[in-house]
Amino acid sequence: MRISKSLVVAAGLVALAACNKKTTEENQASAIEANGENQAENITANASNEASAIMNNAENTASAVKNEGENKAAAVKNAAENKAEAIKNSAANATENKTK
Repeated sequence: MRISKSLVVAAGLVALAACNKKTTEENQASAIEANGENQAENITANASNEASAIMNNAENTASAVKNEGENKAAAVKNAAENKAEAIKNSAANATENKTK
């Protein structure tokens, strides 16, 4: 009886060990699945990086356009102030010349 119990237990352990081993096809399937997951993660990371670069470029472009507009506005304002000052000076000179 002891020998047959031992044989049954040994046979059960062999069967369990055989069940836990993966076949070549299962290993290949696992590798393919892992590679697919890695590729998906890489694609997501690349897309995120590209989106960040596009946003940064857009922000830089917007800042450049804003600065250019501000510079042009300042130039127009300065030109107007200079022209107004020239007219005032001209009027002051004309008044001085009349009084002489």
